[in-house]
Amino acid sequence: MICKLHLMILLQALLITFVACNAPPVPLDDIVIEKTSVPETCVRAVQSGDFVRYHYHGTFPDGKKFDSSYDKGSTYNVYVGKRQLIEGMDKALVGMCVNERRLVKIPPKMAYGKDGYGDTIPPNSILHFDVLLLDIWNPEDKVQIKTYYKPENCGRTIEVSDFVRYHYNGTLLDGTLFDSSHNRLRTYDTYVGIGWLIAGMDQGLLGMCVGEKRIITMPPSLGYGENGDGSDIPGQASLVFDVVLLDLHNPKDGITVEKLDVPETCQRKSKVGDFIRYHYNGTLMDGTFFDSSYSRKRTYDTYIGKGYVIAGMDEGLLGVCVGEKRRITIPPHLAYGEEGTGTEIPGSAVLIFDIDVIDFHNPSDTVEITTFFKPSKCDVLSKKGDFVKYHYNASLMDGTLIDSTHSYGKTYNVVLGSGQVVLGMDMGLKDMCIGEKRTVVIPPHLGYGERGVEGEVPGSAVLVFDIEMIDLEEGLPDGYMFIWNSDVTPDLFTEMDKNLDGHVDPVEFSNYINHQVVTGKGKLAPGFDVGKVIDNMFSNQDRNSDGKITADEFKLKDEETKEHDEL
Repeated sequence: MICKLHLMILLQALLITFVACNAPPVPLDDIVIEKTSVPETCVRAVQSGDFVRYHYHGTFPDGKKFDSSYDKGSTYNVYVGKRQLIEGMDKALVGMCVNERRLVKIPPKMAYGKDGYGDTIPPNSILHFDVLLLDIWNPEDKVQIKTYYKPENCGRTIEVSDFVRYHYNGTLLDGTLFDSSHNRLRTYDTYVGIGWLIAGMDQGLLGMCVGEKRIITMPPSLGYGENGDGSDIPGQASLVFDVVLLDLHNPKDGITVEKLDVPETCQRKSKVGDFIRYHYNGTLMDGTFFDSSYSRKRTYDTYIGKGYVIAGMDEGLLGVCVGEKRRITIPPHLAYGEEGTGTEIPGSAVLIFDIDVIDFHNPSDTVEITTFFKPSKCDVLSKKGDFVKYHYNASLMDGTLIDSTHSYGKTYNVVLGSGQVVLGMDMGLKDMCIGEKRTVVIPPHLGYGERGVEGEVPGSAVLVFDIEMIDLEEGLPDGYMFIWNSDVTPDLFTEMDKNLDGHVDPVEFSNYINHQVVTGKGKLAPGFDVGKVIDNMFSNQDRNSDGKITADEFKLKDEETKEHDEL
Protein backbone atom coordinates (compact mmCIF):
# COMPACT_ATOMS: atom_id res chain seq x y z
CA MET A 1 0.00 0.00 0.00
CA ILE A 2 2.80 2.38 0.90
CA CYS A 3 4.60 1.57 -2.39
CA LYS A 4 1.47 2.30 -4.43
CA LEU A 5 1.03 5.63 -2.66
CA HIS A 6 4.62 6.64 -3.47
CA LEU A 7 4.13 5.71 -7.08
CA MET A 8 1.00 7.82 -7.37
CA ILE A 9 2.78 10.85 -5.84
CA LEU A 10 5.67 10.46 -8.27
CA LEU A 11 3.32 10.28 -11.27
CA GLN A 12 1.52 13.45 -10.15
CA ALA A 13 4.84 15.33 -9.81
CA LEU A 14 5.93 14.34 -13.28
CA LEU A 15 2.59 15.46 -14.70
CA ILE A 16 2.83 18.86 -13.02
CA THR A 17 6.35 19.34 -14.36
CA PHE A 18 5.29 18.46 -17.90
CA VAL A 19 2.39 20.88 -17.84
CA ALA A 20 4.54 23.70 -16.45
CA CYS A 21 7.21 23.29 -19.11
CA ASN A 22 4.73 23.36 -21.96
CA ALA A 23 2.41 26.04 -20.64
CA PRO A 24 1.74 29.10 -22.87
CA PRO A 25 3.60 32.39 -21.98
CA VAL A 26 2.16 34.31 -19.09
CA PRO A 27 0.34 37.40 -20.50
CA LEU A 28 2.20 40.75 -19.93
CA ASP A 29 0.42 43.81 -18.58
CA ASP A 30 3.24 46.23 -19.50
CA ILE A 31 6.50 46.32 -21.38
CA VAL A 32 9.56 44.71 -19.83
CA ILE A 33 12.92 46.39 -20.41
CA GLU A 34 16.27 44.76 -19.92
CA LYS A 35 19.26 47.09 -20.37
CA THR A 36 21.88 44.86 -21.96
CA SER A 37 24.48 47.63 -22.62
CA VAL A 38 24.67 51.13 -21.20
CA PRO A 39 27.39 53.69 -22.18
CA GLU A 40 29.56 55.14 -19.43
CA THR A 41 28.35 58.66 -20.18
CA CYS A 42 24.89 59.66 -21.26
CA VAL A 43 24.85 63.23 -22.49
CA ARG A 44 21.26 63.11 -23.54
CA ALA A 45 18.31 60.70 -23.10
CA VAL A 46 15.29 60.30 -25.38
CA GLN A 47 12.25 62.35 -24.52
CA SER A 48 8.81 62.41 -26.05
CA GLY A 49 8.92 64.53 -29.17
CA ASP A 50 12.54 63.63 -30.03
CA PHE A 51 13.52 62.13 -33.35
CA VAL A 52 15.55 58.94 -33.10
CA ARG A 53 17.56 56.65 -35.32
CA TYR A 54 17.98 53.08 -34.10
CA HIS A 55 18.66 49.54 -35.19
CA TYR A 56 16.57 46.60 -34.02
CA HIS A 57 15.97 42.86 -34.27
CA GLY A 58 12.30 41.84 -33.83
CA THR A 59 11.55 38.28 -32.64
CA PHE A 60 8.78 36.25 -31.08
CA PRO A 61 9.30 34.74 -27.62
CA ASP A 62 10.43 31.50 -29.23
CA GLY A 63 13.25 33.38 -30.95
CA LYS A 64 11.79 33.40 -34.45
CA LYS A 65 12.67 36.61 -36.24
CA PHE A 66 9.89 38.62 -37.85
CA ASP A 67 11.77 41.83 -38.76
CA SER A 68 15.19 43.52 -38.60
CA SER A 69 16.49 46.97 -39.59
CA TYR A 70 19.92 45.38 -40.13
CA ASP A 71 18.46 43.30 -42.94
CA LYS A 72 17.24 46.49 -44.61
CA GLY A 73 20.67 48.12 -44.36
CA SER A 74 19.40 51.29 -42.68
CA THR A 75 18.27 52.50 -39.29
CA TYR A 76 14.66 52.99 -38.34
CA ASN A 77 14.04 56.75 -38.14
CA VAL A 78 11.00 58.10 -36.31
CA TYR A 79 9.60 60.59 -33.82
CA VAL A 80 8.99 59.30 -30.31
CA GLY A 81 5.68 59.90 -28.54
CA LYS A 82 3.79 60.97 -31.65
CA ARG A 83 2.01 57.63 -32.31
CA GLN A 84 4.27 56.83 -35.22
CA LEU A 85 5.27 53.64 -33.38
CA ILE A 86 3.41 50.89 -31.57
CA GLU A 87 2.60 51.99 -28.05
CA GLY A 88 5.10 49.67 -26.39
CA MET A 89 8.03 50.89 -28.53
CA ASP A 90 7.05 54.52 -28.00
CA LYS A 91 7.28 53.86 -24.29
CA ALA A 92 10.42 51.70 -24.42
CA LEU A 93 12.56 54.27 -26.26
CA VAL A 94 12.03 57.05 -23.69
CA GLY A 95 15.09 57.48 -21.49
CA MET A 96 17.49 55.68 -23.83
CA CYS A 97 20.97 57.09 -24.48
CA VAL A 98 22.94 56.95 -27.69
CA ASN A 99 24.78 53.61 -27.92
CA GLU A 100 22.51 52.10 -25.27
CA ARG A 101 21.13 48.63 -26.04
CA ARG A 102 17.82 47.34 -24.63
CA LEU A 103 15.88 44.09 -24.88
CA VAL A 104 12.22 45.14 -24.88
CA LYS A 105 9.29 42.74 -24.38
CA ILE A 106 5.94 44.18 -25.49
CA PRO A 107 2.52 42.63 -24.71
CA PRO A 108 -0.04 42.33 -27.54
CA LYS A 109 -2.20 45.14 -26.26
CA MET A 110 0.78 47.55 -26.62
CA ALA A 111 1.78 46.04 -29.96
CA TYR A 112 -0.56 44.73 -32.72
CA GLY A 113 -3.24 43.31 -30.41
CA LYS A 114 -5.82 40.76 -31.44
CA ASP A 115 -5.61 41.72 -35.11
CA GLY A 116 -1.88 41.13 -35.56
CA TYR A 117 -0.16 42.56 -38.60
CA GLY A 118 -0.85 40.81 -41.86
CA ASP A 119 1.01 37.59 -42.38
CA THR A 120 3.98 38.80 -40.39
CA ILE A 121 2.64 39.04 -36.83
CA PRO A 122 -0.15 36.73 -35.64
CA PRO A 123 -2.92 38.02 -33.38
CA ASN A 124 -2.16 38.41 -29.68
CA SER A 125 1.61 38.14 -30.20
CA ILE A 126 4.14 39.12 -27.61
CA LEU A 127 7.02 40.89 -29.38
CA HIS A 128 10.68 41.07 -28.40
CA PHE A 129 12.86 43.88 -29.74
CA ASP A 130 16.64 44.06 -29.39
CA VAL A 131 17.17 47.85 -29.81
CA LEU A 132 20.44 49.84 -30.30
CA LEU A 133 19.98 53.62 -30.24
CA LEU A 134 22.28 55.54 -32.60
CA ASP A 135 20.96 59.11 -32.71
CA ILE A 136 18.70 61.60 -30.95
CA TRP A 137 17.66 65.07 -31.95
CA ASN A 138 14.75 67.43 -31.58
CA PRO A 139 13.31 69.88 -34.10
CA GLU A 140 14.07 72.65 -31.61
CA ASP A 141 17.77 71.76 -31.46
CA LYS A 142 20.42 74.31 -32.44
CA VAL A 143 24.15 73.97 -32.94
CA GLN A 144 25.85 72.88 -29.73
CA ILE A 145 29.42 73.98 -29.08
CA LYS A 146 31.77 72.57 -26.49
CA THR A 147 35.23 74.19 -26.34
CA TYR A 148 37.72 71.88 -24.66
CA TYR A 149 40.88 73.86 -25.34
CA LYS A 150 41.42 77.59 -25.78
CA PRO A 151 44.80 79.36 -25.99
CA GLU A 152 45.62 81.92 -23.33
CA ASN A 153 46.06 84.59 -25.98
CA CYS A 154 43.08 84.79 -28.28
CA GLY A 155 43.47 88.12 -30.01
CA ARG A 156 41.25 87.45 -33.00
CA THR A 157 38.23 85.22 -33.57
CA ILE A 158 36.41 84.04 -36.67
CA GLU A 159 33.86 86.41 -38.14
CA VAL A 160 31.55 86.15 -41.13
CA SER A 161 33.49 86.29 -44.44
CA ASP A 162 36.79 85.20 -42.85
CA PHE A 163 38.79 82.50 -44.58
CA VAL A 164 39.86 79.65 -42.32
CA ARG A 165 42.06 76.57 -42.37
CA TYR A 166 41.12 73.83 -39.91
CA HIS A 167 41.43 70.12 -39.24
CA TYR A 168 38.45 68.03 -38.22
CA ASN A 169 37.17 64.56 -37.44
CA GLY A 170 33.54 64.10 -38.43
CA THR A 171 31.47 61.43 -36.68
CA LEU A 172 27.87 60.44 -36.24
CA LEU A 173 26.37 60.73 -32.79
CA ASP A 174 27.24 57.09 -32.04
CA GLY A 175 30.92 57.77 -32.80
CA THR A 176 31.04 56.33 -36.33
CA LEU A 177 33.71 58.19 -38.29
CA PHE A 178 32.51 59.42 -41.66
CA ASP A 179 35.27 61.84 -42.62
CA SER A 180 38.57 63.33 -41.44
CA SER A 181 40.88 66.00 -42.82
CA HIS A 182 43.70 64.36 -40.88
CA ASN A 183 43.36 61.25 -43.03
CA ARG A 184 43.82 63.37 -46.15
CA LEU A 185 46.86 65.06 -44.60
CA ARG A 186 45.60 68.52 -45.45
CA THR A 187 43.42 71.11 -43.81
CA TYR A 188 39.92 72.04 -44.89
CA ASP A 189 40.10 75.59 -46.27
CA THR A 190 37.00 77.70 -46.74
CA TYR A 191 35.17 80.97 -46.18
CA VAL A 192 32.87 81.14 -43.17
CA GLY A 193 29.30 82.44 -43.15
CA ILE A 194 28.78 82.85 -46.88
CA GLY A 195 27.20 79.48 -47.64
CA TRP A 196 30.25 77.45 -48.59
CA LEU A 197 29.66 75.14 -45.62
CA ILE A 198 26.67 73.36 -44.15
CA ALA A 199 24.73 75.76 -41.95
CA GLY A 200 25.73 74.10 -38.69
CA MET A 201 29.45 74.38 -39.45
CA ASP A 202 29.05 77.97 -40.60
CA GLN A 203 27.57 78.74 -37.18
CA GLY A 204 29.84 76.47 -35.16
CA LEU A 205 33.08 78.00 -36.38
CA LEU A 206 32.18 81.59 -35.49
CA GLY A 207 34.10 82.96 -32.53
CA MET A 208 36.96 80.46 -32.69
CA CYS A 209 40.56 81.60 -32.35
CA VAL A 210 43.65 79.99 -33.78
CA GLY A 211 44.68 76.98 -31.73
CA GLU A 212 41.22 76.55 -30.22
CA LYS A 213 39.67 73.08 -30.16
CA ARG A 214 35.94 72.55 -29.98
CA ILE A 215 33.27 69.94 -30.60
CA ILE A 216 30.41 71.14 -32.80
CA THR A 217 27.23 69.07 -32.73
CA MET A 218 24.42 69.83 -35.13
CA PRO A 219 21.00 68.39 -35.94
CA PRO A 220 20.33 67.14 -39.49
CA SER A 221 18.37 70.29 -40.32
CA LEU A 222 21.71 72.16 -40.05
CA GLY A 223 23.71 69.30 -41.56
CA TYR A 224 22.75 67.10 -44.53
CA GLY A 225 19.03 66.86 -43.80
CA GLU A 226 16.68 64.03 -44.70
CA ASN A 227 18.78 62.57 -47.50
CA GLY A 228 22.28 62.66 -45.99
CA ASP A 229 25.23 63.02 -48.33
CA GLY A 230 24.44 59.97 -50.38
CA SER A 231 27.39 57.94 -49.12
CA ASP A 232 28.80 58.06 -45.60
CA ILE A 233 26.24 60.27 -43.86
CA PRO A 234 22.77 58.74 -43.58
CA GLY A 235 19.62 60.79 -43.77
CA GLN A 236 18.33 62.47 -40.61
CA ALA A 237 21.73 62.10 -38.93
CA SER A 238 23.11 64.36 -36.22
CA LEU A 239 26.73 65.28 -36.94
CA VAL A 240 29.63 65.79 -34.55
CA PHE A 241 32.77 67.65 -35.67
CA ASP A 242 35.91 67.75 -33.55
CA VAL A 243 37.63 70.87 -34.90
CA VAL A 244 41.03 72.52 -34.35
CA LEU A 245 41.52 75.91 -35.98
CA LEU A 246 44.94 76.44 -37.55
CA ASP A 247 44.60 79.69 -39.46
CA LEU A 248 42.27 82.56 -40.21
CA HIS A 249 42.36 85.74 -42.21
CA ASN A 250 40.12 88.05 -44.16
CA PRO A 251 40.62 89.00 -47.81
CA LYS A 252 40.66 92.61 -46.69
CA ASP A 253 43.55 92.04 -44.28
CA GLY A 254 46.85 93.82 -44.70
CA ILE A 255 50.01 92.88 -42.89
CA THR A 256 50.29 93.45 -39.17
CA VAL A 257 53.54 94.52 -37.55
CA GLU A 258 54.36 94.02 -33.89
CA LYS A 259 57.54 95.74 -32.73
CA LEU A 260 59.19 93.36 -30.28
CA ASP A 261 62.37 95.34 -29.63
CA VAL A 262 63.38 98.77 -30.92
CA PRO A 263 66.82 100.27 -30.24
CA GLU A 264 66.92 103.42 -28.11
CA THR A 265 68.60 105.30 -30.94
CA CYS A 266 67.65 104.87 -34.58
CA GLN A 267 69.61 107.15 -36.86
CA ARG A 268 68.08 105.78 -40.02
CA LYS A 269 65.04 103.75 -41.09
CA SER A 270 64.81 101.50 -44.09
CA LYS A 271 63.07 102.69 -47.25
CA VAL A 272 62.27 101.43 -50.74
CA GLY A 273 65.44 100.61 -52.66
CA ASP A 274 67.54 99.79 -49.60
CA PHE A 275 69.44 96.52 -49.41
CA ILE A 276 68.82 94.74 -46.11
CA ARG A 277 70.36 91.84 -44.19
CA TYR A 278 68.16 90.20 -41.58
CA HIS A 279 67.58 86.98 -39.71
CA TYR A 280 64.14 85.40 -39.41
CA ASN A 281 62.10 82.51 -38.09
CA GLY A 282 59.05 81.67 -40.19
CA THR A 283 56.00 79.88 -38.73
CA LEU A 284 52.37 79.26 -39.57
CA MET A 285 49.67 80.68 -37.32
CA ASP A 286 49.46 77.49 -35.29
CA GLY A 287 53.19 77.70 -34.55
CA THR A 288 54.31 75.16 -37.15
CA PHE A 289 57.88 76.02 -38.16
CA PHE A 290 58.60 76.19 -41.90
CA ASP A 291 61.90 78.07 -42.35
CA SER A 292 64.70 79.92 -40.57
CA SER A 293 67.76 81.84 -41.68
CA TYR A 294 69.40 80.86 -38.38
CA SER A 295 69.35 77.19 -39.39
CA ARG A 296 71.31 78.14 -42.51
CA LYS A 297 73.73 80.21 -40.39
CA ARG A 298 73.48 83.21 -42.68
CA THR A 299 71.25 86.22 -43.02
CA TYR A 300 68.65 86.68 -45.72
CA ASP A 301 69.87 89.50 -47.96
CA THR A 302 67.59 91.36 -50.36
CA TYR A 303 66.42 94.68 -51.74
CA ILE A 304 63.29 96.21 -50.21
CA GLY A 305 60.30 97.23 -52.28
CA LYS A 306 61.65 95.81 -55.53
CA GLY A 307 59.63 92.59 -55.66
CA TYR A 308 62.49 90.31 -54.69
CA VAL A 309 60.50 89.01 -51.71
CA ILE A 310 56.77 88.36 -51.15
CA ALA A 311 54.69 91.53 -51.10
CA GLY A 312 53.93 91.32 -47.39
CA MET A 313 57.60 91.08 -46.48
CA ASP A 314 58.46 93.94 -48.84
CA GLU A 315 56.01 96.06 -46.89
CA GLY A 316 56.92 94.72 -43.46
CA LEU A 317 60.62 95.55 -43.83
CA LEU A 318 59.98 99.25 -44.46
CA GLY A 319 60.72 101.66 -41.63
CA VAL A 320 62.93 99.32 -39.60
CA CYS A 321 66.04 100.31 -37.66
CA VAL A 322 69.25 98.34 -37.45
CA GLY A 323 68.91 96.08 -34.41
CA GLU A 324 65.13 96.21 -34.44
CA LYS A 325 63.13 93.04 -33.89
CA ARG A 326 59.60 92.81 -35.16
CA ARG A 327 56.89 90.24 -35.88
CA ILE A 328 55.30 90.50 -39.30
CA THR A 329 52.02 88.66 -39.92
CA ILE A 330 51.23 88.27 -43.61
CA PRO A 331 47.90 87.10 -45.08
CA PRO A 332 48.15 84.60 -47.96
CA HIS A 333 47.17 87.09 -50.68
CA LEU A 334 50.36 89.00 -49.77
CA ALA A 335 52.42 85.82 -49.38
CA TYR A 336 52.20 82.54 -51.31
CA GLY A 337 48.47 82.63 -52.10
CA GLU A 338 46.16 79.69 -52.64
CA GLU A 339 48.89 77.37 -53.89
CA GLY A 340 51.47 77.83 -51.13
CA THR A 341 54.99 76.64 -51.90
CA GLY A 342 54.03 73.05 -52.52
CA THR A 343 56.19 71.81 -49.63
CA GLU A 344 56.51 73.58 -46.29
CA ILE A 345 53.87 76.28 -46.76
CA PRO A 346 50.31 75.09 -47.45
CA GLY A 347 47.93 76.97 -49.69
CA SER A 348 46.05 79.95 -48.23
CA ALA A 349 48.33 80.05 -45.20
CA VAL A 350 48.94 83.09 -43.03
CA LEU A 351 52.66 83.48 -42.35
CA ILE A 352 54.39 84.87 -39.28
CA PHE A 353 57.97 86.09 -39.48
CA ASP A 354 60.01 87.06 -36.42
CA ILE A 355 62.81 89.17 -37.88
CA ASP A 356 66.00 90.69 -36.50
CA VAL A 357 67.48 93.45 -38.67
CA ILE A 358 71.26 93.15 -38.89
CA ASP A 359 71.98 96.00 -41.30
CA PHE A 360 70.83 97.82 -44.40
CA HIS A 361 72.24 100.29 -46.88
CA ASN A 362 71.41 101.92 -50.16
CA PRO A 363 73.43 101.52 -53.36
CA SER A 364 73.74 105.31 -53.46
CA ASP A 365 75.34 105.41 -50.00
CA THR A 366 78.89 106.67 -49.61
CA VAL A 367 81.25 106.49 -46.66
CA GLU A 368 79.85 108.07 -43.53
CA ILE A 369 82.47 109.74 -41.31
CA THR A 370 81.88 110.95 -37.77
CA THR A 371 84.81 112.52 -35.91
CA PHE A 372 84.42 112.14 -32.17
CA PHE A 373 87.87 113.48 -31.13
CA LYS A 374 90.20 115.94 -32.77
CA PRO A 375 93.44 117.32 -31.23
CA SER A 376 93.72 121.06 -30.75
CA LYS A 377 96.66 121.06 -33.10
CA CYS A 378 95.60 119.37 -36.30
CA ASP A 379 97.55 121.01 -39.13
CA VAL A 380 98.99 118.07 -41.08
CA LEU A 381 96.22 116.07 -42.69
CA SER A 382 96.55 112.71 -44.38
CA LYS A 383 96.30 112.53 -48.15
CA LYS A 384 96.86 110.12 -50.99
CA GLY A 385 100.34 108.63 -50.93
CA ASP A 386 100.88 109.20 -47.22
CA PHE A 387 102.00 106.31 -45.07
CA VAL A 388 99.66 106.10 -42.08
CA LYS A 389 99.58 103.97 -38.94
CA TYR A 390 96.30 103.56 -37.13
CA HIS A 391 94.38 101.43 -34.67
CA TYR A 392 90.86 100.22 -35.35
CA ASN A 393 87.97 98.20 -34.00
CA ALA A 394 85.87 96.73 -36.81
CA SER A 395 82.29 95.57 -36.31
CA LEU A 396 79.06 94.93 -38.16
CA MET A 397 76.12 97.26 -37.82
CA ASP A 398 74.56 95.08 -35.15
CA GLY A 399 77.70 95.43 -33.02
CA THR A 400 79.26 92.06 -33.85
CA LEU A 401 83.05 92.49 -33.53
CA ILE A 402 84.95 91.40 -36.62
CA ASP A 403 88.52 92.44 -35.93
CA SER A 404 90.69 94.75 -33.85
CA THR A 405 94.32 95.86 -34.10
CA HIS A 406 94.38 96.18 -30.32
CA SER A 407 94.15 92.40 -30.05
CA TYR A 408 97.38 92.14 -32.11
CA GLY A 409 99.19 94.81 -30.11
CA LYS A 410 100.28 96.73 -33.22
CA THR A 411 98.95 99.30 -35.64
CA TYR A 412 97.70 98.70 -39.14
CA ASN A 413 99.95 100.46 -41.65
CA VAL A 414 99.00 101.41 -45.20
CA VAL A 415 99.77 103.83 -48.00
CA LEU A 416 96.66 105.84 -48.76
CA GLY A 417 95.31 105.51 -52.27
CA SER A 418 97.49 102.51 -53.13
CA GLY A 419 94.74 99.86 -52.93
CA GLN A 420 96.10 98.30 -49.75
CA VAL A 421 92.70 98.64 -48.04
CA VAL A 422 89.11 98.66 -49.30
CA LEU A 423 88.07 101.83 -51.07
CA GLY A 424 85.79 102.93 -48.23
CA MET A 425 88.67 102.79 -45.75
CA ASP A 426 90.91 104.75 -48.11
CA MET A 427 88.23 107.43 -48.15
CA GLY A 428 87.68 107.27 -44.40
CA LEU A 429 91.37 107.74 -43.56
CA LYS A 430 91.87 110.90 -45.61
CA ASP A 431 92.13 114.35 -44.05
CA MET A 432 92.95 112.94 -40.62
CA CYS A 433 95.63 114.24 -38.32
CA ILE A 434 97.67 112.34 -35.75
CA GLY A 435 95.60 111.67 -32.62
CA GLU A 436 92.26 112.13 -34.37
CA LYS A 437 89.51 109.57 -33.72
CA ARG A 438 86.58 108.89 -35.97
CA THR A 439 83.90 106.35 -36.79
CA VAL A 440 83.76 105.30 -40.41
CA VAL A 441 80.70 103.47 -41.77
CA ILE A 442 81.39 101.72 -45.07
CA PRO A 443 78.64 100.31 -47.33
CA PRO A 444 79.44 96.93 -48.90
CA HIS A 445 80.00 98.31 -52.41
CA LEU A 446 82.90 100.29 -50.90
CA GLY A 447 83.85 97.44 -48.58
CA TYR A 448 83.97 93.71 -49.27
CA GLY A 449 80.98 93.55 -51.62
CA GLU A 450 78.47 90.76 -52.06
CA ARG A 451 80.96 87.98 -51.28
CA GLY A 452 82.49 89.41 -48.12
CA VAL A 453 85.45 87.59 -46.61
CA GLU A 454 84.83 83.94 -45.85
CA GLY A 455 84.72 83.26 -42.14
CA GLU A 456 85.16 86.93 -41.25
CA VAL A 457 82.94 89.40 -43.11
CA PRO A 458 79.48 88.34 -44.35
CA GLY A 459 78.50 89.16 -47.90
CA SER A 460 76.84 92.56 -48.47
CA ALA A 461 77.71 93.67 -44.94
CA VAL A 462 77.95 97.29 -43.83
CA LEU A 463 81.15 97.77 -41.81
CA VAL A 464 81.79 100.10 -38.89
CA PHE A 465 85.38 101.10 -38.04
CA ASP A 466 86.36 103.05 -34.94
CA ILE A 467 89.73 104.55 -35.95
CA GLU A 468 92.53 106.36 -34.15
CA MET A 469 95.36 107.87 -36.24
CA ILE A 470 98.66 107.03 -34.52
CA ASP A 471 101.31 108.21 -37.00
CA LEU A 472 101.55 109.78 -40.41
CA GLU A 473 104.51 109.97 -42.81
CA GLU A 474 104.10 112.28 -45.75
CA GLY A 475 104.19 110.45 -49.05
CA LEU A 476 105.65 111.45 -52.40
CA PRO A 477 103.86 113.42 -55.08
CA ASP A 478 101.37 111.43 -57.08
CA GLY A 479 103.17 109.22 -59.61
CA TYR A 480 106.59 109.23 -57.86
CA MET A 481 108.30 106.33 -56.08
CA PHE A 482 111.57 108.27 -55.43
CA ILE A 483 112.43 111.95 -55.16
CA TRP A 484 115.62 113.95 -54.67
CA ASN A 485 115.93 116.09 -51.57
CA SER A 486 118.83 118.09 -53.05
CA ASP A 487 120.11 119.07 -56.44
CA VAL A 488 120.89 116.17 -58.72
CA THR A 489 124.53 115.80 -59.76
CA PRO A 490 125.01 116.42 -63.50
CA ASP A 491 127.01 113.21 -63.87
CA LEU A 492 124.53 110.89 -62.15
CA PHE A 493 125.12 107.89 -64.42
CA THR A 494 128.89 107.98 -63.81
CA GLU A 495 128.34 108.11 -60.04
CA MET A 496 126.22 104.95 -60.27
CA ASP A 497 128.73 103.14 -62.52
CA LYS A 498 131.22 102.45 -59.76
CA ASN A 499 133.42 100.09 -61.80
CA LEU A 500 133.33 102.37 -64.84
CA ASP A 501 132.43 99.54 -67.21
CA GLY A 502 129.91 101.67 -69.11
CA HIS A 503 126.76 100.20 -67.60
CA VAL A 504 124.99 99.99 -64.24
CA ASP A 505 124.04 96.58 -62.95
CA PRO A 506 121.26 95.91 -60.35
CA VAL A 507 123.67 95.84 -57.41
CA GLU A 508 125.26 99.18 -58.35
CA PHE A 509 121.80 100.68 -58.84
CA SER A 510 120.44 99.39 -55.54
CA ASN A 511 123.53 100.44 -53.54
CA TYR A 512 123.39 103.91 -54.99
CA ILE A 513 119.68 104.51 -54.29
CA ASN A 514 119.97 103.15 -50.74
CA HIS A 515 122.98 105.44 -50.12
CA GLN A 516 120.98 108.47 -51.25
CA VAL A 517 118.16 107.56 -48.86
CA VAL A 518 120.53 106.96 -45.92
CA THR A 519 122.38 110.25 -46.46
CA GLY A 520 119.11 112.14 -46.83
CA LYS A 521 119.75 113.16 -50.42
CA GLY A 522 116.76 111.14 -51.69
CA LYS A 523 113.52 109.62 -50.47
CA LEU A 524 111.63 106.49 -51.42
CA ALA A 525 107.84 106.32 -51.27
CA PRO A 526 107.06 105.26 -47.69
CA GLY A 527 105.11 102.14 -46.85
CA PHE A 528 106.33 99.95 -49.69
CA ASP A 529 108.89 97.15 -49.80
CA VAL A 530 112.18 98.97 -50.48
CA GLY A 531 113.69 96.12 -52.46
CA LYS A 532 110.66 95.81 -54.72
CA VAL A 533 110.53 99.57 -55.32
CA ILE A 534 114.20 99.70 -56.32
CA ASP A 535 113.83 96.63 -58.52
CA ASN A 536 110.88 98.32 -60.22
CA MET A 537 112.90 101.52 -60.73
CA PHE A 538 115.75 99.49 -62.25
CA SER A 539 113.40 97.65 -64.62
CA ASN A 540 111.96 100.95 -65.82
CA GLN A 541 115.46 102.18 -66.70
CA ASP A 542 116.52 98.87 -68.27
CA ARG A 543 114.64 99.57 -71.48
CA ASN A 544 115.79 96.50 -73.37
CA SER A 545 115.54 94.20 -70.34
CA ASP A 546 119.09 92.91 -70.69
CA GLY A 547 119.86 93.19 -67.00
CA LYS A 548 121.92 96.40 -67.19
CA ILE A 549 121.36 100.11 -67.75
CA THR A 550 123.43 101.96 -70.33
CA ALA A 551 123.97 105.70 -70.56
CA ASP A 552 121.62 105.85 -73.54
CA GLU A 553 118.85 104.12 -71.58
CA PHE A 554 119.23 106.20 -68.44
CA LYS A 555 116.76 109.11 -68.08
CA LEU A 556 115.46 111.32 -65.28
CA LYS A 557 111.80 112.09 -64.65
CA ASP A 558 111.73 115.29 -66.66
CA GLU A 559 113.30 113.44 -69.58
CA GLU A 560 110.75 110.63 -69.57
CA THR A 561 107.74 110.30 -71.87
CA LYS A 562 104.34 110.28 -70.20
CA GLU A 563 104.04 106.53 -70.70
CA HIS A 564 107.21 105.70 -68.76
CA ASP A 565 108.04 105.72 -65.07
CA GLU A 566 110.59 108.01 -63.39
CA LEU A 567 113.80 107.58 -61.54
